Amino acid sequence: MIYVSCRPPSLVSVKKPCPLCPEEKFKACYGHKLHRHLQNLHWKISVEFEGYRMCICHLPCRLVKPNLVGDQTFSKMGAHYHCIICSATIARRTDMIGHINRHVNKGETESRFITAPAPKSSHEVLKESDTDVQVLPNYSTPQKTDSYFNPKMKLNRQLIFCALAVLAEERKPIECLDAFGATGIMGLQWAKHLRSSVKVTINDCNENSVTMIQENCHLNKMKVKLNAKEEDNDEALGGGEQNTDTIEVTKMDANVIMHMRSFDFIHLDPFGTSVNYLDSAFRNVRNLGIVSLTSTDISSLYAKAQHVALRHYGCNIVRTEYYKELAARIVIAAVARAAARCNKGIEVLLAVALEHFVLVVVRVLRGPSPADDSAKKVRYLIHCQWCEERIFQKESNMVEENPYQQLPCDCHGSMPGKTAVVLGPLWSGALFNTGFLRRMLFEAVQYGLDETQPLLKTLVCEAECTTLKNFSTHSPYDENKQEECGVYIKTPDTSAESCVLHGKRKNNEVVRNAAKRQKSDNSAEHPAFYYNIHRHSIKGMNMPKLNKFLNYLSEAGYRVSRTHFDPMGVRTNAPLAQFKTILVKYSTPTYTGGQAEGPLHLTEDVHMGDQVPLSMKWTTIPKP
Repeated sequence: MIYVSCRPPSLVSVKKPCPLCPEEKFKACYGHKLHRHLQNLHWKISVEFEGYRMCICHLPCRLVKPNLVGDQTFSKMGAHYHCIICSATIARRTDMIGHINRHVNKGETESRFITAPAPKSSHEVLKESDTDVQVLPNYSTPQKTDSYFNPKMKLNRQLIFCALAVLAEERKPIECLDAFGATGIMGLQWAKHLRSSVKVTINDCNENSVTMIQENCHLNKMKVKLNAKEEDNDEALGGGEQNTDTIEVTKMDANVIMHMRSFDFIHLDPFGTSVNYLDSAFRNVRNLGIVSLTSTDISSLYAKAQHVALRHYGCNIVRTEYYKELAARIVIAAVARAAARCNKGIEVLLAVALEHFVLVVVRVLRGPSPADDSAKKVRYLIHCQWCEERIFQKESNMVEENPYQQLPCDCHGSMPGKTAVVLGPLWSGALFNTGFLRRMLFEAVQYGLDETQPLLKTLVCEAECTTLKNFSTHSPYDENKQEECGVYIKTPDTSAESCVLHGKRKNNEVVRNAAKRQKSDNSAEHPAFYYNIHRHSIKGMNMPKLNKFLNYLSEAGYRVSRTHFDPMGVRTNAPLAQFKTILVKYSTPTYTGGQAEGPLHLTEDVHMGDQVPLSMKWTTIPKP
């Protein structure tokens, strides 16, 4: 076995044989030829590991299956690699790379066959929001590592941090749980920035992940509480610096720890769907606490694998122009049903669906009445496949004689066959809480989370269904102010903080006030779903700029805003027919070279009932 250091071979003036080839294959030669041979054959396809390269070997140290030719037996010498860790011989380069990676994932990085001291293995250290975490190789591939860390989920982590910071302002201290810790980055950020306001518990069922979480706690100068014992890390602090922050690290199944203990804030971020953990999450969560969950099974939620969505969420879906909001409503419907099984209702504070994840944050309202109100908001949706019009089914147990009558469009009468499908069950209530989002924006500004602020501003405008021109920010923490979510009430003898203590019976009045406020604010809820301006544009017409089109809809008397679900989406309470009418009214014709010879005339067939342009054609009148 020969392991070559990461330096090119030096040129020598005497003939030398190749150390990796038999003499009958490569005879001894001068240095420049030997250098070219090693560089082009062995060095070029070598495998690197910790400063060493495992070059391909042609020596007779690995015999392949003998071949019988005539009366003679020939044993062919096969090219191979030698593992620097376990001395195994591997034939293919890709297999050798996978073999080394398996050693690294198991923590086996010390070589048994190198006399010189090898460089000490060190994990890569990443920094995010002033928090350092060690990660294993292949940290961004969950199938190849125990401690998964995805840098693309930074925005997701910041949104959850802002939600927790808002809850920490309502009551202190709060017990929060990161049920799937992995590297522990999220729980470390909570403890490092919110300090004594939170009691953080980081859980993971994998032993290697738990070890990594403890190391990351020490790296960030935190005390670790493991199995009801505190490990003081005074040596890691260094320089006499003291840090009283303590993080509890547990090794349990997520369902087990949520059944055993009560928390004020629970975050679920498994690899894939989180429906398997919803019942446990709502079993012991405290009253007026918050449950946030991140779903990364976007292939099923975004209608690419519809059978998986039916299997996991019990929901029938198709691909629509508003598929991202559809995904958010699917997840919230599953959350509402799980909470109702535990006699708890939910109030949706935030729902975000981006490229890589769907994030839902809900507040828990204990009691059968809030549970019934939440369950009633899980309804089916009627979707027209021709014009993309949609409407939630009416709350009724009676069978509709003609369900197509509920749709505002008349595609069923003018188009052949069945034109609509029933999707769901879906959440039909609001997706945002304006007051909570404003406080999240305030916390994002306070902690300098610049990447989150543009999204939060868009969410506030979307919740209010207004444009950015009408948006204004102010401090939401005014003294003796009633919160939009109904958490703070002013009483002569009780402070705001004491009104939200761990779900005691005196919170029943708070819950009733919250329910009354929700009923009174139903008329002010943002419109459900949105329209994509490109999907409804007319061929041969240049549509107006999106911001101008929003102004046109606003001038027509409709509520309108942009949406984070789609950069070209428009959330409005205008019917689709009026949406198309205003879009066509302010569109300009597209001129081509063939049409420049004569004036352009618009021939349109307009349905007299709702003034929807069904077809528009351009005709060119030749010159006389």
